[in-house]
Amino acid sequence: MSLPARVRIVEVGPRDGLQNEKAIIPAAAKIELIDRLTATGLRSIEATSFVSPKWVPQLADAAEVFAGIHRAPGVAYPVLVPNLQGYERARAVGAEEVAVFTAASEAFNRKNINAGIDESIERFMPVLERARADGVKVRGYVSTVLGCPYQGEVPVADVVRVASRMHALGCYEVSLGDTIGIGTPGAARAMLRAVAAEVPMAALAIHFHDTRGQALANILACLGEGVAVVDAAVSGTGGCPYAPGASGNVATEDVVYMLEGMGIATGVDLPRLVDTGRWLAALLGRSSGSKVTLAAG
Repeated sequence: MSLPARVRIVEVGPRDGLQNEKAIIPAAAKIELIDRLTATGLRSIEATSFVSPKWVPQLADAAEVFAGIHRAPGVAYPVLVPNLQGYERARAVGAEEVAVFTAASEAFNRKNINAGIDESIERFMPVLERARADGVKVRGYVSTVLGCPYQGEVPVADVVRVASRMHALGCYEVSLGDTIGIGTPGAARAMLRAVAAEVPMAALAIHFHDTRGQALANILACLGEGVAVVDAAVSGTGGCPYAPGASGNVATEDVVYMLEGMGIATGVDLPRLVDTGRWLAALLGRSSGSKVTLAAG
């Protein structure tokens, strides 16, 4: 099994990790979180989401947060945008990279955003067109790539179709997400291999939730296929409000520990990252979701 020498971690904690928190977190705390994450050496930190505050009240302060962070040279701070209005709000505060999203499951899309897959893509096509004109990079998310809480199994052919279309439309990178954490290594590997037959591996990322304790195993299986970009959330924050029982993202601390232990470079200062995860867990009033942090005491 040939493994990459280096992996780029896309830290999604400030957006994907915090968007479903019940208590409103102050903008100042979110800004501090992102600045702490920047100081760990992470090179990609998803800062926030410019969606309607009606749908995601936790991120209603997106403009304030993005304007308040200290953006370091060489670090990307992508933001999620659902449509052209969100894109324009993001650009108004200086966002230089955005992300768009859909699902490989028709049922999940309809429950999540009240639109089918094709309709959801039509909604963000103007974003891709404007971003291309503005020289703004666009990342794409495809969720439910290994299973859906509503339709169950998601055919791999559907994942391939959606991912390849997003790449063809201009997404420089497509993140493949196991939203409900149902996948196992064999299924994850087969899915990635199928997508990589249509989309260059260099344009793919993986995004696993740890609902059933399979995330690290799934990541390892996919690294063996050649993927070198991994999404993770500090302290294992996050979850999916549309996926009953779905726990958080895989913890960034645990991913860094595994990769560095295997001799795969991440450029991340693990002790500093663990400290940041502890700080965030205290802010949220619960234990860290990172096993590395819990083992350290």
